[in-house]
Order: sequence, then structure tokens, then C-alpha cells
Amino acid sequence: MRIKQRQPYWLLLFLFSCVGYAEERLLVKTQELLRIKHIERCGDFFSQAQQEFCVSTTGKLSSQQLKIRVGEKLLATREIKHDGDLLRITLANNKYQSGPLWLEQGEQKSNEVWLSMKGSHVIAANKSEVAKNGDGLITYVDLISVIIEENADGLQTARELAKKYDAKIVGAIPPLNTYQLRLPVRNLIERDALVLRIGTEIGVDAVIIEESGAEKEIESEILRNNPAHADSLDKGEWASNRFLDAVDFYLRRIPAKTQLIKTAPIKIGVIERDVDFDSPDFADYVGDCRRDKKRICLYARDAEKPESHGSTVAGIFAATWNNGGNSGFLRGLDKAGPGFDVIVDRNSDAGITANIAASVNLVEDGVRVLNWSWGIHRVGAKNVDGKDIDSLVRSGLAMSGYEELLEEFFLWLRLKHPDVIVINSAGNGASFSGLDEYRLPSSFVTEQLLVVGGHELSNKKDARVTDADYAVKRGASNIDKRVDITAAACVHSSVLVINSEGEKHCGTSYATPLVAGLVAAMLSINPTLEPEQIRILLRRSAMTIGEEADFEPTDADDLTSPILPSERNNELNHPDIGRSARLDMHKALDLTVQSLKRVR
Repeated sequence: MRIKQRQPYWLLLFLFSCVGYAEERLLVKTQELLRIKHIERCGDFFSQAQQEFCVSTTGKLSSQQLKIRVGEKLLATREIKHDGDLLRITLANNKYQSGPLWLEQGEQKSNEVWLSMKGSHVIAANKSEVAKNGDGLITYVDLISVIIEENADGLQTARELAKKYDAKIVGAIPPLNTYQLRLPVRNLIERDALVLRIGTEIGVDAVIIEESGAEKEIESEILRNNPAHADSLDKGEWASNRFLDAVDFYLRRIPAKTQLIKTAPIKIGVIERDVDFDSPDFADYVGDCRRDKKRICLYARDAEKPESHGSTVAGIFAATWNNGGNSGFLRGLDKAGPGFDVIVDRNSDAGITANIAASVNLVEDGVRVLNWSWGIHRVGAKNVDGKDIDSLVRSGLAMSGYEELLEEFFLWLRLKHPDVIVINSAGNGASFSGLDEYRLPSSFVTEQLLVVGGHELSNKKDARVTDADYAVKRGASNIDKRVDITAAACVHSSVLVINSEGEKHCGTSYATPLVAGLVAAMLSINPTLEPEQIRILLRRSAMTIGEEADFEPTDADDLTSPILPSERNNELNHPDIGRSARLDMHKALDLTVQSLKRVR
């Protein structure tokens, strides 16, 4: 989303410097820029002394000039092995902690990626290791994951299973007692027979079948064929959530001399593949990002295209302002912010299992807010019109395994990390977000999961931003009472050339980081807030959208859980009661500041 407004003098100077920096990088055409394209665990996953990481790069590497840094530490030559564009890095567990990794070679610096030493990792199947199942979906042939009962020794049980079935342990999510096995099978008939046998073993809670392959761009719609709505984007979709008002409030209120607020740094985990650091939106994040303690930092693998899903989602958090393309909410808070960390990671391309592995690592690395702009529907799920949903679907067998894995994840969060909140997209199937036979993970009912639907600007010209009809539900957005709040679903993607216009993308994927970025800002003001308190503040501050629901059973007008009297100071006759909730970023920050008085 391109934001245009008058900026303070200091901000203009900063933005012009960013523009110059980005232009300089875009002029480099004779050689590939130094970039980290991928990083993944390799070698012995179960070594207690050290961990090995394989790093693929672009740009010509020189073993004499290359320097690799993890956090503030410079890696020794003996810790690095060169194999063409692939680097093998071996780190001792007692010497290194999780942190940013980047490359330096002469004047060149790479993007930073987040290197986690926490050890959860699963591998993806290659093209020869997948097949189509009876539902016509791509599924892994010989890779499965096994969830071990919580009272059992997970690794020992997995080793016993591997020995009994002539399998091999190739991945693990130890905090969830989940281990990935490579089975000695050649086709799906043999796989399913072994899955049935393994599933009945003592100590086995569930078996996860991974269905993952080439997919449509996850949870998004590109508006090439909807010019009428594309025009409305330039009027400011984010105005419906008071985006600029929230940025202005944070910049003025946090450093106020009379009542200075001390902020806390917050880590945000974004489960996405990569970000294009050749885009002006992200070009100034290369090298050591933490050169300014107040500055937001972005850690991600490098993408091929600026309009990628990951770049667009990450841009809503972190994109540089006024370069064209996106304008990141947390980036707008830099001068008053505590130094937010936005970590983009998906572990590997092993589908939902990899998403959870990445999430576990990130939480153990201190992430307070997880952005899940993803979700899946069960085969046979219907939309609100009774028609089949044909995108992001999985078989019933796969869904049952995923449901068990997600249940283990949220039970672990509740037990070990009760302060972490997951922000999840409601989905774009025009379906029901709260029924587990239709949708995961948004159907889970837990205080640590907040579900976000999507809206777009209405055509009502004289509506005020606070009016319920200022915005309307996007036709594709999933609905029902499990949805906590709606936010603007449409945004411009990042671009390669400064001041050019990015493609228009819409989907609940892009509503979700608006909420997640706001929640991170709220926690930076009051880090003692618990997930349920965050939900309460978001709902109390929310504007309305849609028709009055009157607490009737779910139908097409129930966009979110209806606003309750307790969310309006117990005023039974308040006009908002029974309506659906629309994000108000400014008021949510204001209520967060007010919550500090109760803490003190």
C-alpha cells in the first residue's frame, strides 16, 4: 500500500538516503549481488556437540575475502567449507546462540537470515519422492512424521520404530515429541499399509501425512482482472483501519517528555519463504541491520521476485516508506520504536509440518508474535453458497494428522510459552473459518490464536471511517464467530524500480500482518499483556462492519464474533452491540497506553 502524506524534515532526509542507497544497488547489472537464497540444517541432526547448516548463495564467492558473521561473532575459517555456491557452516552448540547470519565480501554485504540453534527441522521431498493420491493431490511417498505420546521418550521411541520398520529418522520437532521418518516404500499403497501399522503402535499418538507441492500463491488474489477495485486501492484501504493515525500516535506519544513511555523490543515471526532484497522496499536491510538500536530489522532468505507472497506480507511490517510498493507499519515507528525484529522463516518446503517446525524454533528464540498467513481446507469443504472449495485443500487423512500436530503445538504453547500469540488468516474460501471439518488452523479455540478476516472499501462516498458501512467484507474472506476481527485485505506489492506501482494483491494473508504488526506495537508499549488481554483490547477498540447480527446462528452476515456488551463498558443499548469488529489501530494503541496505569 503506497502511503502519501507530508513527512517531518528528518524523515524526508532519511527516505532520500534510502532512495539513493537503493538506486545504487539497482545499478549493479554486471554481477550478481551477494545474497543468501537458502539456509537449512544438514549433517547429523542429533549431534549434541555441534550443528551443521547448508547455505546457498548468489554472487561470486572468494574463500580469501569472504567473511561470515553470526550475531556479533565472526566465523573462523575452520567452521566454513566451500562447495561452489554452497557453504557448509559448522557451529558448536556451546559457542553460538540463535541470531542473524550474513556474508561480507569486500564492499558487498548480503541480506541477513535468522539462524536458529534450537534444532527443530524437517526435510522436504523432491520431485521423485511425491505422487498423486486418490483425491488428485500431491503427497509425500516415503516421508511421514510420527507424534509420540507425551509420556514417552520421543527419540528412543522413534528409534525403535525406525529399527522395527527399517526406516530412517531424518527430521524432528523435539519439543512436540514429533519425529520424521523415511520409510522403505516405493508407492502410496506400500506407504499407507505402513502408516496403518505404525499408527497402532504403543506410544504413537498420530501419524502425519504431508501433502505439499506446487501451489497457487498462498491465500491471495492478484487484481489484474478487477480494475474497479484496483482504483479504490489508491484511495487508501488502510485508512479503514486508521493506519496513519496509529503511526502518528506512536511517534508522538511514546517519546512525550511529560509522560515518557519506555518501550520493549519485540520479535515477530513470519512464516513465509523469502523476501526480495533487490526491491527498494528492502534494499537497506542488507548487512548489519542492528546499526541503530531503534531501527526495525528484517531477517529473511532472498526471493527472486518482489511481488512474491513473502515480500508482500513482510512489506506490511517492514517496507521502507515512499519508495513505491509497500509501506511497513513497524518501519514507520522507527524513530520512537524499540528495535523490532521481523524474522521470516519457513524451515523448509515440507508443507505444514515445516511451518510448525519453524514456529517452534522461533518461539524458543524469543518470538512473542507469530504471523501465520496460511491455512488449509479439507477436501469437500463448501463455501457459503454451498459450492466446493478447490484451492488449498487437503485430504481427510492429511487433515487428521495436521490437526493432531497443531493441537500439540498449542498445548506446548500454553504450557511453556503462555505469553506468545499467533495471528492467523481466516482464509479466502468464502467459507466458515471455525469448523475443523472445513478449515485449519483457524478453527482451533485457544486464547493464543487470534483469527483475522478481510474487508475492502465500500462504494459509499459519504461514509465516515467510523461508520459500519465504510468498509465491506471481501467476498472471498472466510467468516463466522471464530473470526476475531477484520482488517484491510488489499495492498500493493513491492517493486523493483523506485516509485513504480506494484501489483494489487488482496486476501486475508495481507489483513493478518496489519493485526500482527499492531499487536507487536502494543506489546512494545506494555510487554506484560497476555494473549487474552490483547484480544480484549483489539475488540474494545474495534470499529464496526456489516449488519447487526443480533447473536443469531452463523450466517453470511456474521463476519466476526459479534461485539458484546462487556466490550462496550457493559452498555446494553450501545449501537455497536451485535455487529462485527473492524480493526482500529489508533484506538488500540491508545487503550494499550491506558493499560499501563493499571500495571503501575
